[in-house]
Amino acid sequence: DRRRDSPAAGSPIQPIIKDVGEVYSRLLDHRPVIQGEIRYFVKEFEEKRGLRELRVLENLKNTIFETNERVLPKCEQAMQDNLSETFKR
Repeated sequence: DRRRDSPAAGSPIQPIIKDVGEVYSRLLDHRPVIQGEIRYFVKEFEEKRGLRELRVLENLKNTIFETNERVLPKCEQAMQDNLSETFKR
């Protein structure tokens, strides 16, 4: 019965393989950094988007108020004037 070990198990090359793995992890594995950047981007995007949507809603409220207070009465008056003129004809 042979034990199935890696070829380097128990050999003097094992510490070198471990060191190479650590070097790779520190220099070439950018996943933790990228994940941090993605989290930061999403957080910033959501905060700025929330503020932008708040401004859009505020502008919409102002537009509706102006329409109700100024535009609708003018339209109603113009319609009344034109209808009465039409009925006279």
